[in-house]
Amino acid sequence: MAELPSGLLEACVVIGASTDKLRDIYQLHVQNKLKEFPLLEGEVLQVHAPPFVSKETNSSQLIGPAFSRVQKRRSFIKKKRRDRAADVLPNGETSNSTEESSTTDDISVPKDLDLIALPQLCFPGGLQLSNEQREDRYHFLVFTDLFGNRTHGVVVQYDRAVQSCQEGAVQNGNRWNSSKSRLYTPFALCVISKFPYYNALKDCLSCLLVLLRLARQADFEETIKEFSAKLSLVPIPPPGQLHVSFNLRPINVVLPSRHDQDSPIIDLDLHLPFLCFTHATLLQVLSCLLQEQKLVFFSADWARLTLVAESLLLYLQPLSWQQPYVPVLARGMLDFLMAPTAFLMGCHISHFEEVAAETEELILVNVDDGIIQSSWSEVFDLPSIPLAAAESFISRAECLRLHYDLEQCHLGAATDANALRGQRREWQTRLNTQIQNIALELVVTVFRGVQDFLNHEHRVFNSEEFLRTREPSDQLFYKTVLDTHIFHSFLRDRLNRKQDSFSRMEQNTRNHAHRNRAMTESPRRPLLSDLSRSGYRSYTSPSDRLSRRLGASLPNLEQPAHDSATTLSSNRYASFRRMTPDAGFKCPQRAVKVFRLPEFPPPLAYHYVQNYYSDMVSSLGKAINATPAGESALMARYHYLRGLVNTVSNRRLDALEDFQSLYKTDSDIFPSQMVKTLVDSLPAGEKLQVEKRPELRRLISRVRREQERELARDGNRSEEDAVKRFKLPKTYMQLEEFVKCIQESGIVKDHGTIHRLFDALTVGHQKQVGPELFRVFYTIWKETEAEAQEVGLPASVSEHIEPSECIFKLSSSVKTSRGVGKIAMTQRRLFLLTDGRPGYVEVAQYRDLEEVKVSSAPFLLLRIPSLKLRVQGRKEAFEANLKTETELWNLMVKEMWAGRNMADQHKDPQYMQQALTNALLMDAVVGSLQSSKAIYAASKLAHFERIKMEVPMMVPKTTADTLKHKINPSVELAEPQAVDVLLYTPGQLWVSVSTGSVMVFDASSWSLTHTCHVGNARLNCMLGVDKDQVWMGSEDSVIYIISMLAMVCNRQLTEHRAEVTGLALDLDKYSQKVAYSCSAEGSVMVWDVPTLQVKKQFRLSCDRLQSVYSCNGTLWCASRENLMEVWRNGSLKRRLTLPEQQKGSTATFSSLLLLPEKEELWSVCVDSGDVCIWRTDDTTKPYERVVLQDCAGCHCMIKVKNQVWVGGVSRTAAKGKIYILDAERHQILKELHGHNDQVTALCSAEDRYVLSGAGKQDGKVAIWKVE
Repeated sequence: MAELPSGLLEACVVIGASTDKLRDIYQLHVQNKLKEFPLLEGEVLQVHAPPFVSKETNSSQLIGPAFSRVQKRRSFIKKKRRDRAADVLPNGETSNSTEESSTTDDISVPKDLDLIALPQLCFPGGLQLSNEQREDRYHFLVFTDLFGNRTHGVVVQYDRAVQSCQEGAVQNGNRWNSSKSRLYTPFALCVISKFPYYNALKDCLSCLLVLLRLARQADFEETIKEFSAKLSLVPIPPPGQLHVSFNLRPINVVLPSRHDQDSPIIDLDLHLPFLCFTHATLLQVLSCLLQEQKLVFFSADWARLTLVAESLLLYLQPLSWQQPYVPVLARGMLDFLMAPTAFLMGCHISHFEEVAAETEELILVNVDDGIIQSSWSEVFDLPSIPLAAAESFISRAECLRLHYDLEQCHLGAATDANALRGQRREWQTRLNTQIQNIALELVVTVFRGVQDFLNHEHRVFNSEEFLRTREPSDQLFYKTVLDTHIFHSFLRDRLNRKQDSFSRMEQNTRNHAHRNRAMTESPRRPLLSDLSRSGYRSYTSPSDRLSRRLGASLPNLEQPAHDSATTLSSNRYASFRRMTPDAGFKCPQRAVKVFRLPEFPPPLAYHYVQNYYSDMVSSLGKAINATPAGESALMARYHYLRGLVNTVSNRRLDALEDFQSLYKTDSDIFPSQMVKTLVDSLPAGEKLQVEKRPELRRLISRVRREQERELARDGNRSEEDAVKRFKLPKTYMQLEEFVKCIQESGIVKDHGTIHRLFDALTVGHQKQVGPELFRVFYTIWKETEAEAQEVGLPASVSEHIEPSECIFKLSSSVKTSRGVGKIAMTQRRLFLLTDGRPGYVEVAQYRDLEEVKVSSAPFLLLRIPSLKLRVQGRKEAFEANLKTETELWNLMVKEMWAGRNMADQHKDPQYMQQALTNALLMDAVVGSLQSSKAIYAASKLAHFERIKMEVPMMVPKTTADTLKHKINPSVELAEPQAVDVLLYTPGQLWVSVSTGSVMVFDASSWSLTHTCHVGNARLNCMLGVDKDQVWMGSEDSVIYIISMLAMVCNRQLTEHRAEVTGLALDLDKYSQKVAYSCSAEGSVMVWDVPTLQVKKQFRLSCDRLQSVYSCNGTLWCASRENLMEVWRNGSLKRRLTLPEQQKGSTATFSSLLLLPEKEELWSVCVDSGDVCIWRTDDTTKPYERVVLQDCAGCHCMIKVKNQVWVGGVSRTAAKGKIYILDAERHQILKELHGHNDQVTALCSAEDRYVLSGAGKQDGKVAIWKVE
């Protein structure tokens, strides 16, 4: 049976010197025969591990009864060799221990707990006796298994009088036979947990010591066992806003929860490294960690080693240290430092000189003095963290308030110890949050832009291109980091599109300029505004790279075409604007609740433990009932905890019911493995009960499906873990291999463009591209990019250029009709960069060109090839003697001109970006072929010029006047994807494409803001339910709920048994908001929106139910074959069908529209070009039919103002068409031609705009103005 998650306690171990050894030493001490106390070896004296109680009857099928998992156990053999020959003591005496033979005791311990090294780690400096009682001493341990899983230990060393450990001696340790005979021996109590609750476990041990000091020796073991049993009853809080507290007397102990599923538990003081190191030194240490050096920390305080090391590793989150990690090395473990791999280890400061002298290639960090140095040199010469990130980090860190006493000066003295601890904990939590933000911003700044160089389809990272975007002074740092395991793991998460703290901050701190450039698919070039700021040096700022993610948009759709380019603000990180600790991205502060566990029962009696669990279930039930319906996240945490308690107390069905509730409250914390274990452990009787409870039957069915998917994923696990670096090919490539190689290189993703490039490179020979040809092509492409990056423009030139423009191509210096200089090509214009003192001469904006042709200019007796351009509004043509470059520039300028015209006519900036890519590919093809056929080959890439010559480019005037803009949700993909659903909510446009991918656009600029992945199936419908909820019905039968505020999808409605096809919203008879959903097999459900509970459900008899609408107290439902009006109780009121359907036709309804104010019902069919209009007040009257010209079928329909917009497909051209009908007169007002595939979705934006989405051949969203 699979194991359950651990509770707080994994084991409690007592370490000390053997009784025999202590007796011998004590006798010598009393006789004054000891010159000094020897260092003794610790031994495991006791091991306490759950489960501590079990039911007296047969419990073979029980899962409980403690929060720790049921563990396979083994025997730990503690050998006491009483007959060891002549144990020599420091004074030369031998111990008198020959009268007893050796014995063995069995100690039962958890299977995965290794006790061999534990005594050394609990006494890393050795077990030292003393004639004076010392203060209690705490330190912390971290154990790592072969799979990288970590276990944590908190150790306290405390002294007990040796006399109190001997039989017949005085037990309380306060009375002595003689002051000279006092002798103290340390014991180590080690609490081991799967979770890093350092402060909480330290508090627990502090409470235990209070009890041990009062306990008799005979009660010593029982006291520790009871303590361990109590901790085994403590559940770990789920991720989120609910902490758990319990009373151990005399103090309350709090277990803080982790922030989310992917965040670590933080229960230590994160500011300790700031107290130990200067900011510059701290950055050096972090740089060494990122570069995976061999680091050794030194301190005189064992506790400080682990706490500082743990804090530093937390600073690197979500990057995770992958190398050996032993923060505390005992004096007998120094040989670990000879390991050949990178590592992070900690030693006592007394070993500093020894380690530094005998071991090479180590980074030595003196925590006590705040110094870092290398073992091979006095000078620390490793690459530093990039300057921009370091400056930002230091500026933030200088504002941190690290001293608690300064913050509490204004407060009076606390009279309650728990209240005082609570104040300190609250202050520390705030400070920890600020430090986490500062550290995360450092990581984001260092690795910002990594995702721009990833190819997700082929799982390739183009490291060379990424390095080219870094500052020259940072190159060495990045070259080292890119080869580390820590970075490889980070890349794997990026390729898997993991939504963690890095991705959230990276998205939220992107400035406006970067976000807008991220919306286009174009080759990387610096903006001219950046070039002007950087002077003549190479442009390498990492923040200004186009990430090629999605869309391109015009913020103001009303502005004229010549003004359409967005003026972008100066691109600086938000971190430089206002230097405060948390001026960067901040997560919304959540109101944290603390659930207090009941008082502990006698923990070694089964009956009392079961009552304790019952009390906890009761308390959690009260908490759930007292939680408002709007606080679903908090309610989810209560359900999770109650499910956990029900699990360990063997109330399996109740536990499953609690976990089922998580789908509606917060599915992110759903414990899949635990539920699987529960389901597998159900006895036959409970399985029968499950069949009678539909919600549990659905849960188990879903768990089974998830198991099947997991098995399928396991087969592809190696693919998910793979991260490849781009490498040039070594063999000849056919088309398929060429497509893959080009996509991996990051040059272009679009299949059509790559196919045209393949044709160009293979002109005149066999259809395959050789490795040498590809290498030359790739090199020229990169060299051209580098040349553009090295352009420096003075202010006198850059003031004529839009800040958003980039230089993409520069000619050689040529003579022109406007002077001598270099012709520069941007995405908007051509201009002349004059020689000598750089000056700006406008040549033409592409949209103003009238003619582009190759000419020739006389020179003595020769005719020199030239390029002649005629521009609107200018009498004289511009002529440039480009000589051998003339034919290439002719092709490039014509392509840019044609692309600009198409972009303007279709209001689609993507055409311009594609034309630019085509032009640059032409340049690389000509440079790589170097033959007489080079220009002909490059002409294969003149895509838009060919369209211009072959097909009339004019867009119908009606369409051009109505169309305002287009966005391309599929720009990041190799091929377009159909737009499945569109939804407008105030300020946002939601677009569903592919399998569960939802993109959210800002409606003020039509720029992408978020991408969410909702399940793994196609979405059929979306509905804005309130200010914070968008419901999405999926083919996988689930309704997903996205929070508009947090942009997370963590709630699901799983009651449907077939794909969800329709959603609607209305008020019930009590004016309470209700939602309706329908699924393909005919089920209709009525939902109470605040509680997400099904109020009513019924089933209609029909062939594929497709949509549901609420109107005037009834529901209208559309199936393939008929339209049904249904009373709210589910009874059928009437059914409408088309006459041709009654005659056996296969006409299929696709959409219906209710106009209640006109008492009309409009319907369209997927295979008919007619709109049928019914009277809802009297359906016996003949319906009216409006014939749509040249329409093969309709797919969607909406009402806007007094118009009805119908989306369909043309009968003749198989392209998308939109028909605008007058709702009053039932006449066609306009026909719009804006898509190359059928129109699949329509929605309205505040009756100002209509948005239309098209099928896979087009894949774009068009924005139309409503008149």
